[in-house]
Amino acid sequence: MTKERHILISASLFHALNDAATVAVPMIFPLLYSQHLFIRNYSQIGVLSNLGLLTTFFFQILVVQASKKVEYKCLLCLSFLGISLTLILISWAAGFAALLFLYLLFRAFDSFYHTLGLAWVSRSHPSKGIDLAMGVQSGSGNFGVFLAFISVGYLAQRFGWRVPLQSWSAVCLVLGLTSFFIIRKISFASDDLDLLDWTSWRETVRRIRVYLAGFVFAGACWSMTVYFAPSLFHHRFHISMGKTGVFMAFWIGLGTFMTYLFGSLSRKLGRSRVYKLGFGGASFSLLILGLAPKPGLAVFGLFSFGTFLFLIYPALQSYVGNAVPFRNQAQAFSVVSNIQMISGAAASLAAGFLSDQFGISSPFLFMGCLGAAATLFYALPRLPAAKPKA
Repeated sequence: MTKERHILISASLFHALNDAATVAVPMIFPLLYSQHLFIRNYSQIGVLSNLGLLTTFFFQILVVQASKKVEYKCLLCLSFLGISLTLILISWAAGFAALLFLYLLFRAFDSFYHTLGLAWVSRSHPSKGIDLAMGVQSGSGNFGVFLAFISVGYLAQRFGWRVPLQSWSAVCLVLGLTSFFIIRKISFASDDLDLLDWTSWRETVRRIRVYLAGFVFAGACWSMTVYFAPSLFHHRFHISMGKTGVFMAFWIGLGTFMTYLFGSLSRKLGRSRVYKLGFGGASFSLLILGLAPKPGLAVFGLFSFGTFLFLIYPALQSYVGNAVPFRNQAQAFSVVSNIQMISGAAASLAAGFLSDQFGISSPFLFMGCLGAAATLFYALPRLPAAKPKA
């Protein structure tokens, strides 16, 4: 097996455990809200998600700065060990303040993959293979989310909110050790990485600026759905947490399927067309989800949303991977990941207050309108072809 394949398999496992843990914790928030245990209104969910995402934003910058001195596989090890430990600690929380502190600590350890993992997948695959590689690693992350959604809902419904977190702590530990074992003999030292000074950051942003609006939309959609879609189904339509978990799992399952298809779709239709189709379809689906008067139509809107939304991520990641030279890729993926964190933090905080004021459906209508505006923005200019890597 080649070094490139080892890196892709390891990164895919790392992405799966990282994203599974990311959604496992928010899945218990609706249950805590229903039981008036720690969480008493949607605004508190908004505060948790907002501060958690801002924590990730801050630590992603630190991780990129540290990557010049510490090898990727060592940072990977620190990340999955921290994720596993904090999941256990969160299950022992005894109040909102403790929950908030431990959740922020969890988000700090959850800040590694979307900068360093993506950068190494991009670095280890040539331009012609990047669409396939990005689709595979993105689909693996989505598959982890699928398993988390479908398991956390039923485990929480049957055994209480603590058991899912403890179970996923063990799963993350096993997957993390496997991911580390696969690349343990590979050296990730790089002599061609730029010094991470202000000029380097500015040049990186200049190269990828045309794609930033897409990352704003994608980040806001992800955060709002993960933090508030379970409440929409559980509280508005009175669907059990077990079935809610199944619906959310199918949402991400459809997304996983689409990301694995992205490489072939991109070759047949062109990356730009697939990207714009994802924007338009996701925006329309959000409007259906927000306006749905009955659960059946809401479920259809959610599934349609998953089908289109997850075409956006690998397309954007491929654009970025081809737009910057190897030495700047950790910076580039840090920038776009942080853009997603900031937009997701703003969207989730706003969604909490909108839900308290206008109902749990209102955030989805708001994002549908924002997506329509973004679709129009990308329909006007043609996305420029990425410059080859230096």
